[in-house]
Amino acid sequence: MLSPKKRSPFARTVVVSYQRVLTMGVIAVWWTLGVQSNAEEKSEERRPNIVLIMADDVSWEAFGCYGGQDYETPHIDALSRKGLRFENCFSMPICTPSRVKIMTGQYNFRNYTHFGYLNPKEKTFGHLLKDAGYQTAIAGKWQLNGLYNSLPGSLDSKRPQMAGFHESLLWQVTKGKQKQAGGGERFWCPPLEHNGELITSEQNWGKYGPDLFVDFICDFMERNRNDPFFVYYPMVLVHDPFVRTPDTLGDQALEDANKAPKDLGERKRNFVAMVNYMDKLVGRIKAKVESLGLAEETIILFTADNGTNRGIRSRWQGREIRGGKGGMKDMGTHVPLVAYWKNHTAEGVSVPDLVDFADFYATFMDAAQIEPAWTDPVDGHSFFNRLSRNAPSSRHWLFTHYQPYWGQLPGQYVRTAEYKLYHDGRFFHVPKDLDEEEDLGNALSQDAQLARAILEKKMKEAPPAPLEKGSRATRIRPTYSAWSFGD
Repeated sequence: MLSPKKRSPFARTVVVSYQRVLTMGVIAVWWTLGVQSNAEEKSEERRPNIVLIMADDVSWEAFGCYGGQDYETPHIDALSRKGLRFENCFSMPICTPSRVKIMTGQYNFRNYTHFGYLNPKEKTFGHLLKDAGYQTAIAGKWQLNGLYNSLPGSLDSKRPQMAGFHESLLWQVTKGKQKQAGGGERFWCPPLEHNGELITSEQNWGKYGPDLFVDFICDFMERNRNDPFFVYYPMVLVHDPFVRTPDTLGDQALEDANKAPKDLGERKRNFVAMVNYMDKLVGRIKAKVESLGLAEETIILFTADNGTNRGIRSRWQGREIRGGKGGMKDMGTHVPLVAYWKNHTAEGVSVPDLVDFADFYATFMDAAQIEPAWTDPVDGHSFFNRLSRNAPSSRHWLFTHYQPYWGQLPGQYVRTAEYKLYHDGRFFHVPKDLDEEEDLGNALSQDAQLARAILEKKMKEAPPAPLEKGSRATRIRPTYSAWSFGD
């Protein structure tokens, strides 16, 4: 090859031009790779934090944004005004079926076997997000070790960690309510387990459990502010016993603070105070997210596990609603869902989409940009597009298989937002008949006929319905993990 000095001026110009083109090409490749790398980094940065708050035993009739008239819920109402209020979110009628469903993203016929129990072999949304690089925490009510049935491993204090949570502060992991066995109530002076280590009632003397849980959550978020985090807060409020809160305790002795009053009117007043305090705690969590500068990076979801205690009656939109916990009517299964993600969710929108508790797992998968694995459930429909783009979800019906083995009547139904078909053929137009007193039978409008045809088709695809009232003593507890049931 000729040296540069022996090349002609034209040849030297061509070589220089070629070198420049080559150099620019290399720079362009480097720049493109850099842009791609930055895009990938930004994509990772865009994965939102997730805070899921789930109240215990309280439904839509107790919230101002849903038309409740007896309670003060300004913080949840504010989330609704700044975000989304879902009108058709449905849980299971009591707590454990709801908790197993929301945590695993599966219909209960696949994996629910005992009240107060989550099989440690199940993959949860804790595992999902932990494996995706999220820091995960759970605080509040656990009650999933199998204590009620003395199941194998029920005294294993590390079960929350086995369920995918780096950190935990929980009530009723290995201790029940029996004081003589180191247990106790969830409210005043509660025995709690922190990352598997017991904090006794004596150590928590004078402290209010719900405050301790929120202190833990706020501390966790602050320590993990630079990493994506997932907080699951299954609250202990507002389950019975209906007792006084820090705002209403007054001079009542702590020895009696966990005892519900005998007077029904006082119980209702305590319940109202508990709802109001629950709302205050939601406000504390939102304020902490904002003070950390994470409001635009954090999805806050508020829901409830089932209907209100049957002993509570509430004024709602000018009528009285009796709590329906344990039953399959709307008063037992229709729950609030409010979502707020600053500058992402639309503001003050009432969302008609159907949401089932199986949908949260799929939604978190989309939020965290996780590709589904063969181990992930198939029953849920993500509503992430509604959170991020105000686009409707793909769910047009939902299914409930209810056998709690806890003294309640079991059953199955499939429904749309308007119509509900039970396994035994009863058919109701629920928004106009909350108490399900008028079986439509065959006297149907055109819309009702179309809905019934769709729902009957889905019901025929369902697994066998539970027919007998179950209890702790029930021996045969069938599951249908591989049953094909979906769109």
